[in-house]
This record gives sequence, structure tokens and C-alpha cells, in this order.
Amino acid sequence: MSTKVTKELVNPRSIVVVGGSNETAKPGGAILKNIIEGGFKGQLHVVNPKEDMIQGVKCTKDVKDLPQVDMAVLAIAAKFSEETVRILTQEKGTKAFIIISAGFGEESYEGKELENRIVKLIEDAGACLIGPNCTGVFTPHHHAIFTKPFPPASAKGVDFITGSGATGCFIMDIGMQLGLNFNHCWAVGNSAQLGIEDLLEYHDDVFNPETSAKVIIMYIENIKDPAKILKHASSLIKKGCKIAAIKSGSSEAGSRAASSHTGALASPDVAVDALFRKAGIVRCYGREELATVASIFTYPELQGKNIAIITHAGGPAVMLTDALSKGGLEIPHIEGPKADALLSKLYGGSSVANPIDFLATGTPEHLSEIIDACNNDFDNIDAMCVIFGTPGLAPIYDAYNVLDQKMKTSKKPIFPILPSTMVAADEVKDFASKGNVFFPDETVFGNALGRIISTPKPSVEVKDIVSIDVPKIRQIIDSCESGYMDNKTLNDLLDAAGIVHAAELSSDKVEDCVDFAKKYGYPVVMKVVGPLHKSDVGGVVLNVKDEETIRREFDRLMKIKDTYAVQMNQMLKGTEVFIGSMKEPLFGHQVLCGLGGIFIEVFKDVQSNLAPIGVAEAKNMIKSLKSYKIIEGVRGQEPVNEDLYAEQIARVSALVQAAPEIAEMDLNPLLGSAKAVIAVDARIRLEK
Repeated sequence: MSTKVTKELVNPRSIVVVGGSNETAKPGGAILKNIIEGGFKGQLHVVNPKEDMIQGVKCTKDVKDLPQVDMAVLAIAAKFSEETVRILTQEKGTKAFIIISAGFGEESYEGKELENRIVKLIEDAGACLIGPNCTGVFTPHHHAIFTKPFPPASAKGVDFITGSGATGCFIMDIGMQLGLNFNHCWAVGNSAQLGIEDLLEYHDDVFNPETSAKVIIMYIENIKDPAKILKHASSLIKKGCKIAAIKSGSSEAGSRAASSHTGALASPDVAVDALFRKAGIVRCYGREELATVASIFTYPELQGKNIAIITHAGGPAVMLTDALSKGGLEIPHIEGPKADALLSKLYGGSSVANPIDFLATGTPEHLSEIIDACNNDFDNIDAMCVIFGTPGLAPIYDAYNVLDQKMKTSKKPIFPILPSTMVAADEVKDFASKGNVFFPDETVFGNALGRIISTPKPSVEVKDIVSIDVPKIRQIIDSCESGYMDNKTLNDLLDAAGIVHAAELSSDKVEDCVDFAKKYGYPVVMKVVGPLHKSDVGGVVLNVKDEETIRREFDRLMKIKDTYAVQMNQMLKGTEVFIGSMKEPLFGHQVLCGLGGIFIEVFKDVQSNLAPIGVAEAKNMIKSLKSYKIIEGVRGQEPVNEDLYAEQIARVSALVQAAPEIAEMDLNPLLGSAKAVIAVDARIRLEK
């Protein structure tokens, strides 16, 4: 059945804490304390057979003695949970459960069986479950969570979904130090029923642009339903939400042997990258980075890439310049009469060239003048970063008050970088208390901003998918068995998909090879058919220019171990590029592109995306390659025709959509020139 968040989980009229106690250092006591201190307005019950009154709440000895109750929090031993859930679902009408206790599927097979039985009881009752083995939940209506720190709840804050309660606690700790507020926090624990995907769906279903939080962050350990994440994340982003996530466990990337270049590169982690890009999710790799990205999300969105750095300390400005530049942002030079006018208002030795350095002796009035000039006089500035700390000689409340006032009225975003979090702790705290989010480190900020601007908008609705001969493709695939396709069948399949490939012939007869060269002209390429890595066994001969060489090399190649034929190809020229596809469990087909030939193994510079992929999306993949300058053509080299290359990528995407039995596919290399992009070697492995 479809798993949905019930209204009783978000906004219950009544809550029972089963296993609540006066010991607030234990989860049952801490969660009850947080519910009370969070100002829950409904009926609150607590069940404990050993107490009469707990934290000022009258205690019920047995679950059976409770009245009807909307939501239950279980902080009791796993072995008692099943019967408790049975009574609550069948006799008390409970529609929402948070099971804090451990000892379930994370521990043993028996624990998993117990977990499954509890989920069935809950689902049969039309209820929902967070956990087990979790830290709890807080919403704007209740705080059924046992962890500290306890963030101030605000609809202008962040909605947070985490697969790890402890990690979630640490991320909130960092975020609160930056001035972030939170609106919801969901710690899903074992995700026995509701998982990260379901909570993302909930936020999509209830999103209101007027009242909902506009920022969602996630800490993800396991992705169970990529399609659901793609659907709801992209939907939320299109509605005006911004989403960032950590997906931990990326080191599995190199753990799997593969029989193709694509297989070696298209790891599960690369699939996560592709999923996040397609959905528009900013991928982060650490707690500090995630909290920083979330903080940047609370500011107006950048309308350009030109940044003014305003500082009274040179070193941080240089480091921020480096970080922003590496992230694809610009620090444009500021000059002209208006720049001269601004400079005249500052102390001697100041600079307005950008970074704008108004010296350690600069005043709050100078800061105000600089911000006004960036807002009104310099059209080549889209946003400002203000770095302002102190060596501790005097309080800096005045400067931070100016910054606060300007941030509230500025036409352009102002990002405050306040490095003196200990020396100026009181001033920073006062600044944050006015509703401001700040950044203590310029490099962490610069890197995070670069991540945001390099994340594309969602691309789920692909409108420029190429047309291919699907009936012919199905006819070919249906006639094949699992394993690698032979060359003739493979070429027929490429033809049906409109993928341009070089003329070729495979034969164990030398006369056929000679006839091929006479038909298509010299020079030709000769390759062994059979061995997996042809180059490694000396099985590739380039630039064969005459019949004598064909005959001599044919004899040599046929003697190489595992060889059963020789493949003849036209000798074409161009830049070697690559297209591949890999079917990944859960994610479907990834399609990859990059430089081809031996470069793919040396540089591993590839871009991946999830099918379906249209031509425009394929062009973005090409432009995102680190080696894009080579494809453009450098130092007199002929460029690769990007339109044709993108079309071939889109055709590979369409092919694997039409033939999901394709497990791995390599077109490596394709030779790209200004006039053509032609596959000269291909491998396809089917899994039926």
C-alpha cells in the first residue's frame, strides 16, 4: 500500500509517551520534556507502570487504560513494542507512531521480523510510523524528539530529513550556530515504513508558497526509490523550494569489477550524482558544507555571477576570491568616475578595485558608503560578500548594525562573513538574534556558493528526445540472448537507433579483409575479435596502407589467444570521445560521455545523467566536462561538432530506454570532427 504521512503525525490532538520517565538523561524522559517545553497544546499522556506522576503529567499504568490517542511515542524495549502497537491501533485509534527503541532490523533477523509485524499492524490501521531506532520528530506543532540542541521553530527556517539521528543532531548544531532556524526535523531511523522519499513526497504534497519553508536539506544513507526522489524534489524546486543533500557512502564507487569502461565509471555513487543533478538537488559532502548551503539558500537567489568582496582584511578576501573563482563566479574589476568618487570617501590606502578593501581602520560609515555604491553605482555587481571581523580592540556592534540594516534594504544579496566568532561572540550573537544567518569561514562559504551555482535546474520533463526505430530495435533485442552481441547484430541495432558508426567487417578469412579494404579504401584498422582488451594483447593495428600488410597482420592477429576473427574498420580521423551506458539497480540507465580512447582511463573525466536525456541536456553534459576546451578545439585542433555529439548521446539514451535489457554499452572511441561524430568501436552486453 502507499505509505503516507498522516495528519496525526504532524499535528496530533493528543500524544502518549510510552516509557516516559523523570530521568531526562534517557530518551523517554528527554522526549517528554521536549514535548512539554515545546508548548504542545493538545492532551499529553505518559505510560509507566512504576510512577504516578512524571514531569507534572499524570501517569497511566497500562496502555489499555488510555483514552483515544492520536500519536504514540514508544521508548520501551523492542520486545514489548508489538503488543503495545496492537492495543493502540486496534483499541485506541492511534494513527501515528514514533518508535525510539532499538533492537529491531538493525540488530538481527528476528528484529527485522518483529519490525515487519509492527509495520503490518500500523498499515492495517491506516496509520504511519517513524523509526524504529530513531531520535524522533519535531514539527511546528510538537517536539517529539529527544536530541539537543533544540532549534527555534520557524516557518522561515529549514525542513530537515535525516537518515541518522545523531548526524542530524550535529548538522542542526552547526546550522544553529550560523543563525539557521528549523521548521520540521524528521529522523527516520530504520525507515521501516516512512523513509526519506516518503517525507519528501509529504512536503511536496502540502507545499504552500506562502507558508511553507523554502529550504529542505537531507542526510541520506540509503536511497530506496530514486524515481520518487526525482519526482518530488524536482516538483518542489519548480514550486520555489531549494534542496541540498548529503548522500554518504560514496566510497563504494570503486568496489565493483566491471567488464567495460562504462561499468568501471558508472558506479552507484555516479548514479547518485546524476540523480541529484537531474532533480536539481545540490549535493554536499559534509555537515559544514550542507549547513552552509542551507544558509545561503535563505538569501535571495543570485541573478548573476558577479560578486563584490567588501573587506577590511586582505587575506580572507584573497582566499574568498580564489574559492569563488574556482566555483565559476566572477570578481569583476571596478573602475571609473563612480569608483573614484567612492575611493575619495575612504581613508588613504584603501582600494575599490574589487576586492574593496577599506582597511582595518575603516569605519561603519565607510561600510555603509561601499554597500550603497555597490547597490546603486556599479551595474557589473550582482551580489556582495562582506568580510568583517575584529582583533578585539573595540566592540563592533555599530558595524554589524549597519550590516543588518543594509541587508534588510539592499536590492542585491549581501552575504555576511563574520570570522570573529569567539573574540566578537557577543556582537555575532546580537547580529544573529535579529534574524540574520551568517558565515564564519570565507572559503567554506565560497565553495558552497560554487556548488549551488553549478547545480542545474531540474530536467525531468525532457521535450527534445530523439526519434528512433523502436519496432526494429525490439525485433533485434528479442532475437538475442544474454551476453555480448556479435558485431553484425550490434551494427544493425546502432543503425536502428540512428547511431553513426564506421563501416566494418569481421571475418576469419583473409580474402574478406582484403576485399573490405578495396571497397572502402586505405588506410584501414585491423583488430582482433575475441580478447576483451584488444590493445593489451597487441590486437590493434592502425594505418594499414596496403594488401601485403593486411595479409601479414591477419596471420599474426589470428594467432593471438582467444582470437576467432579479425575486424576491419575504416581509418578515420578526429578527436576521440566516448559515450556509454550502464544499467544501475533502482536508478535505471546512466548515460555517460567524455574524452575517449585511453584518455577515459587516465583522466576519468566523464559526465553522467539518467535516461531519458534530450539533446539540450546532452549539450549541458558536454559543456560540463573538464576537458570541454579540447572538444571546442584548442591550439588549432579541429573542434568536435557538439550538436552531432549531443545527438548521439541522446540516441544512446533513447536506445537504452527502448531496450532496457542493455546492461552495459560502450561506444569508445567515437571520432569527432567538425563534420561528423562516428563510432569506431562498440560493445553491448545484454541481460535478459
